[in-house]
Amino acid sequence: MLDMRPDCERCGTDLPAQTAGAFICSFECTFCAPCAEALDDVCPNCGGMLIDRPTRSKKLLEKYPASTERKFKG
Repeated sequence: MLDMRPDCERCGTDLPAQTAGAFICSFECTFCAPCAEALDDVCPNCGGMLIDRPTRSKKLLEKYPASTERKFKG
């Protein structure tokens, strides 16, 4: 199951698990759409491809909550 990290690692933008607009690599590094575009859809941490993160429905978020650990270091 994905962690569904709550923020963009590059700029800190909030990325709620139930909304579209987040991009992840195979290690779940997480970026917002503008940052993923600026990075040419390549993860700066591992070099992997950034792809659309799926959303998680409200019903499943209640049972399987998203991560609250923020990764932005800014």
